[in-house]
Amino acid sequence: MNTAQIPSPTPRLAFRRMTADDLDDMAGLLGDPEVMRFYPSPKTRAEALAWIEWNQRLYRKHGYGLWVVTLLDTGEFVGDCGLTPQEIEGVVELEVGYHVRAELQGLGYATEAAAACRDYARDVLGAERLIAIIRPDNRPSQRVAEKIGLPLERKAVSRSGLPVHVHATAF
Repeated sequence: MNTAQIPSPTPRLAFRRMTADDLDDMAGLLGDPEVMRFYPSPKTRAEALAWIEWNQRLYRKHGYGLWVVTLLDTGEFVGDCGLTPQEIEGVVELEVGYHVRAELQGLGYATEAAAACRDYARDVLGAERLIAIIRPDNRPSQRVAEKIGLPLERKAVSRSGLPVHVHATAF
């Protein structure tokens, strides 16, 4: 596996690794109550920095993580999307995750980015399975998972004790 790789650009989006220079954008994204409405709470600036550092550790250890997503034409920050190892009910699996700025939601960016990450997991990483762990009331994220070929597999309980839906596919 080439750890320097990132997903290929889509018709509208580009991917790159997060750096500390992304703190303002990531703090704005992860601190937005609308973007984070299905999380226990929005993240503070310090938590956004910890998010960036977590992804940098993932890049070093696994060669992947969540990547910054930008508009291909302008470089405008859209959000993050990528792949992370997540434990669900005692099993660590590869998860696709995504956050899109509130004002850019509903334009298909999450689906486009998540599909590129799905293809990267399958074609570059050689993953045999991909999941998305989604809160039961988060219909927009469930629709994204379904559109990229991850149907609802089961209901589960997250590590934090919250009910979740596990969407999954085998490659």
